[in-house]
Amino acid sequence: MDNLFSEGLTLMVFGMGFVFVFLTLLVFITSIMSRLIGRYLPEPAPKVVKARPQAAGVQTGNNDELIAVLTAAVHKYRSK
Repeated sequence: MDNLFSEGLTLMVFGMGFVFVFLTLLVFITSIMSRLIGRYLPEPAPKVVKARPQAAGVQTGNNDELIAVLTAAVHKYRSK
């Protein structure tokens, strides 16, 4: 019985050690890959969108109709 117990403990220690080493390597390799990708493949700069000129007769300060439409849409979405 004592021999079986010691074999179980040995197996448990080796198994947990293997998992610990694997996860540690995984963290290091993932962080190295992240740094390499950030260095050699940086994200492109965001494009600057120029504002379009307003059409004649369009009021930019009056958003009452837009707010009413958005409120109705949100109310209909939430009522489902």
